Amino acid sequence: MSQGNQSEAAVRELYLQLIGGWNDRNADIMSSAFAEDGELIGFDGSQLTGREFIASHVHGIFADHITPPFIYKIKSVRLLSSDTALLRAIVGMVPPGKSALDPKLNAHQTLVAVKQEEQWRAALFQNTPAQFHGRPDLVEQMSEELQA
Repeated sequence: MSQGNQSEAAVRELYLQLIGGWNDRNADIMSSAFAEDGELIGFDGSQLTGREFIASHVHGIFADHITPPFIYKIKSVRLLSSDTALLRAIVGMVPPGKSALDPKLNAHQTLVAVKQEEQWRAALFQNTPAQFHGRPDLVEQMSEELQA
């Protein structure tokens, strides 16, 4: 496997660690994907800076809320340099007690990963609602792609 392919695979694994931590409701695993000074921009626009603060905040979310797991599809991984990568994904969620995705919870996720001391870490993870205001066909298209 080439160096580029190894890096792309490692960035995918980093994303899976982050999403797996959320899906397993494990703030420590999720936050360990971040660089010490990593940033997370949440679905509601909240901005969290620093691995420890991210862990603390996500612990609180898990303690106070029933969080549905992400259903995800990685759309692309692109190396921007030998130590920087960009991953894009789409996600949806099935709310507790429901059997189908709630299109209001669909989002685009962007991960900017950096390689530090041979380890890939999240420098920025952003979860942006995919509401497609006035374009319900795009909402439906994204939901269908995630359900496939």
